Amino acid sequence: MPWPWRRKSRRKLARIAIEGPIAAGTRKRVLKALKEVEQRECPALLLRIDSPGGTVGDSQEIHAALLRLRAKQCKVVASFGNISASGGVYIGVAADKIVSNPGTITGSIGVILRGNNLSRLLERIGIQFETVKSGLYKDILSPDRALSAGERQLLQELIDSSYGQFVAAVAEGRHLSEEDVRRFADGRVFSGAQAQALGLVDALGDEETARRMACELAGLDLEKTKPITFGKEKTKFGGIIPGRSLFNGVSDWIKLEFNAGQPLWLHRP
Repeated sequence: MPWPWRRKSRRKLARIAIEGPIAAGTRKRVLKALKEVEQRECPALLLRIDSPGGTVGDSQEIHAALLRLRAKQCKVVASFGNISASGGVYIGVAADKIVSNPGTITGSIGVILRGNNLSRLLERIGIQFETVKSGLYKDILSPDRALSAGERQLLQELIDSSYGQFVAAVAEGRHLSEEDVRRFADGRVFSGAQAQALGLVDALGDEETARRMACELAGLDLEKTKPITFGKEKTKFGGIIPGRSLFNGVSDWIKLEFNAGQPLWLHRP
């Protein structure tokens, strides 16, 4: 049975906002909103991104969902706000077009994984960990000791693999060669104007510029078409959960990040 709003929605411009660090909560909200946009057969989507980045898997899933939406003939235009870096770029390159403010902070294309070596501090206060493990690398990045050479190589290979995926996504989305992307994909940040010169964005302008571009791509009335926002984020108290252990296992506290140098706890789901 067809959706009751389908015919009406065919002339509507959808809008989804991605604001703040990209983590599991962002992924769930955005994927649900994208599904609704697809079901309503909206001809165009205005994707507003104001994010320093976030976790790798969550960014990749949103990127993949946007490509599926485009395959359904929905035009997608990304609008970069105050900052759209790392994971924000990864998501943005899934759009048909990207519009950025001239002064938007963008770029930071790369992957980072960080741990803390607290061994000297722990020694001074008399704390010593006793570890029993099933394999050589099960306690990798444990805070009570430095990385071994083998562990560092293993983690570098992991980073290199994820970085290669990032470069490939940018190259495909922006119609650049991977060689060209690697020339500026070294973690540096740049302004929206610099990003345009590099081919990372299509046009300079604000969200209204992006709205008008989306309307033009989808053949919608420029003056009468106003965006309808899907997946509005619920207001809630955030922050670190008191009493939560930082050492609940590798799957809980080691995360690859597409981020612009923000503290890692900001990107925890």
